[in-house]
Amino acid sequence: MAPLTNPELIIEQANGCTVMRLTGAWTTSAAVKLNQLSKKAAANIQAAPKPVIIDLSGIELFDTAGALNVSHIKVAAKAAGMSFELIGPLASSGLLKRVLRSGSFTAEPKPKTPGIGLRMLEGLGHSAYVLFKDFLAAMDILGSVVRGAQMRENRHSSFSLTPVVAHLDRMGVGAVPIVVLMSFIIGAIIAQQGAFQLRFFNAEIYVVDLVGILVLREIGVLITAIMVAGRTGSAIAAEIGSMKMREEVDALTVMGLNPVSVLVFPRLVALVIALPLLTIIANFAALSGAALVSSLYSGISFDAFVARLREAVDLSSVFSGLIKAPFMAMIIGIIAAIEGLKVQGSAESLGLCVTRAVVKSIFVVIVVDGLFAVFYAAIDF
Repeated sequence: MAPLTNPELIIEQANGCTVMRLTGAWTTSAAVKLNQLSKKAAANIQAAPKPVIIDLSGIELFDTAGALNVSHIKVAAKAAGMSFELIGPLASSGLLKRVLRSGSFTAEPKPKTPGIGLRMLEGLGHSAYVLFKDFLAAMDILGSVVRGAQMRENRHSSFSLTPVVAHLDRMGVGAVPIVVLMSFIIGAIIAQQGAFQLRFFNAEIYVVDLVGILVLREIGVLITAIMVAGRTGSAIAAEIGSMKMREEVDALTVMGLNPVSVLVFPRLVALVIALPLLTIIANFAALSGAALVSSLYSGISFDAFVARLREAVDLSSVFSGLIKAPFMAMIIGIIAAIEGLKVQGSAESLGLCVTRAVVKSIFVVIVVDGLFAVFYAAIDF
């Protein structure tokens, strides 16, 4: 059997038409050469647009690769607005007809990149949709919690305090050292900076008023909530997320148990109890740090500090901070549970959801603290 010759493309001009004679073996083994020849034909059509006639008489062997490149030439002719005709014995082959009928086989053009304004609107719309879904999920969890300790669907059972106590020990008792340390340092910093500024007015004693009102109304509960969001909120999201990855949440549903009642309710109850207690501890720690710094930096004795503190603050200052604590605890617990239940089947998804739980919790806690401040100002509390 004689060896096959290389594919060639001969371009001629005759009777106002562009005649392209294909010779040799137009097969997959010469795919690179065929691609070069089809590009050459397309360039010729674009340079001198004329009706195209392709003569297939000289082709020795033909397969799908050859048919595809003939199709590319046809696409170039159509793009130039020229007619296209095939002649030769292979013009009526079934393979070539199917390839030409199926389309161009060229890559789809890349969609035009939208402008920055459209992208910003798209991002805003997506964020609003995600926020709405999170709100619905939060209402679903909150409704399940308010409904009570119903542990099984369509079945009433008693509620056990054991998981609540266990979570209370981890979320409350375990967080005491870090909350005390951070609150003590922050109280000391506020007292030092306040005394430094008030010294210019010879009014260092008023640093007690500053620290007392600021700590009891705002800083104590806010710092505690932020610490709990970073420490406990991340733990809740990670625990529920890992259970979701191992399909334990689905197993609870199959067993007829409500995952919200089993996993979220005990943690939420423990968090609502722990955060106000931690806030009280944080307030005492911050005031102790302020008293120590006031004694060392400004010469205000402990007795004078306490006496001035009793004049500067009242019960409204104490309760205005404590009232926020249960609401912040609910926010932290619900957001952590929502993000934990969003976890898919990968460790990357778990890390992303835990990060979102902490960031969202801290953000919403600060927003809620600001809303409380506006509300207290409106009612003169």
